Amino acid sequence: MGAERHEVGLIGAGIGASLSPALHEREAAHQGLSYAYRLIDIEERGLAPADVGALVAEARRAGFSGLNITHPCKQAVVPALDALSDDAAALQAVNTVVFDGGRATGHNTDTTGFAESFARGLPGAPVESVVLLGAGGAGTAVAYAALRLGVRRLTVVDVDEDRADACVRQLQSDAVVVGTLDSLADADGLIHATPTGMEGHRAGLPLDEDRLHPGLWVADIVYRPLETPLLRYAREIGCRTLDGGGMAVFQAAGSFELFTGLVADRERMLRHFAELVADPVPASSTS
Repeated sequence: MGAERHEVGLIGAGIGASLSPALHEREAAHQGLSYAYRLIDIEERGLAPADVGALVAEARRAGFSGLNITHPCKQAVVPALDALSDDAAALQAVNTVVFDGGRATGHNTDTTGFAESFARGLPGAPVESVVLLGAGGAGTAVAYAALRLGVRRLTVVDVDEDRADACVRQLQSDAVVVGTLDSLADADGLIHATPTGMEGHRAGLPLDEDRLHPGLWVADIVYRPLETPLLRYAREIGCRTLDGGGMAVFQAAGSFELFTGLVADRERMLRHFAELVADPVPASSTS
């Protein structure tokens, strides 16, 4: 009897440098699975985010076990699905689709991925007051995770005020408010959830240096590079910091478990991730 076979994929735009294929396939090999991870780039295919439903249907017909979904399709995919997990329903955003018995169910492992990374990387960090910079799909998922981590007041900041308002409405919590970076003066921590500092995006810091102070912890969800300009500067002035690597690994582990029904070895996946980011040649950007 041959190894159990799974074919999965990632739908998004500009995903050629994603580490997800290597992370999933390496873990699958250790678990004795036949596992193929495909990239489905809507930019390369000349498609729009609204076309994600057709791609989901195509993958289902092809016998895929599931799909990962990334920017800019995490919200657009929702109407194409048969059911949503509690987290995905609360966020109306999906990063993992599982095919089972003809049904397509959406999940969001970004939330659990960030929460697990935070618990490991910033143990004991105060969470009375936190500022979230960036209210897109990833930012909203991280905001949801922050509330689960016990954040008492979460101030959402975005250059697009409508997007910040939408994030707050989605979360439906009195603990979440729209605000400005002035809130950093008295905050415990900053979560950065914009693409600034990511390879291929705007370089530099996403805010003025003088907004940061040693009393803050700073978490960045960007993982390429692992040490963003924001984290480098924050560390230099004495802030506790958390890079985006843990979230990338733990959301991948959560997706792997949903696709296969097997428990992912997170420590092994962390080692694989460290090897992949140390490789100067892109493995095959962000999931």
